[in-house]
Amino acid sequence: MFKRMRSDIQAVFENDPAARSGFEVVFTYSGLHAIWSHRVAHAFYRRRWYTLARIVSQVSRFFTGIEIHPGARIGNRLFIDHGMGVVIGETCEIGDDVVIYQGVTLGGSGKEKGKRHPTIGNNVVIGSGAKILGSFTVGDQSNIGANSVVLKEVPAGSTVVGIPGKVVRQGGKRLDRLSHQLPDPVVDSMRSLQEEIEQLQREVQSLKHGSPEVKISADSADE
Repeated sequence: MFKRMRSDIQAVFENDPAARSGFEVVFTYSGLHAIWSHRVAHAFYRRRWYTLARIVSQVSRFFTGIEIHPGARIGNRLFIDHGMGVVIGETCEIGDDVVIYQGVTLGGSGKEKGKRHPTIGNNVVIGSGAKILGSFTVGDQSNIGANSVVLKEVPAGSTVVGIPGKVVRQGGKRLDRLSHQLPDPVVDSMRSLQEEIEQLQREVQSLKHGSPEVKISADSADE
């Protein structure tokens, strides 16, 4: 137990440059308090002491602003930064070395029974305000952009941005864990179209002024 608690504290130092000392981390980091409280609640939940488990989780929610259902399964070294407004559902499963920022929801998409919350792989970063809704998997080494709404499975090594979330392949290359400057495929497409329009406008202007370069290229095309 103490070994796991030490790894939780170390995860804070690895992911938060503002962390200064172990004493400060233990007594002031609400994300750490929520994780430790969840372990107690989860132990009660596994013994079918459901009411006691919910009481522990609700007390933790009151003090930390982070709501983790006692039934959720959480791996090692989870780091919840700030954490206010984070919600983690009952059948959610979270792997190792995951980073979650404030306002994230790992929720269900309806009133179905059984597994209804997402499974988060290892080394996943979920940006501020992101919503991951439904029973599917977010693959290892993925980044979920801030305020994205993810409604379907995410392949490993991907970046997701937008509403609804769109997957941008990164070829398995890991982005900076603390970077929120993720690519936007819609913006990239608009930028590409704008460049093509500008190129066509230049060609039209050249034709109007009888540019020799355009005439030569046109004659070559005819041949």
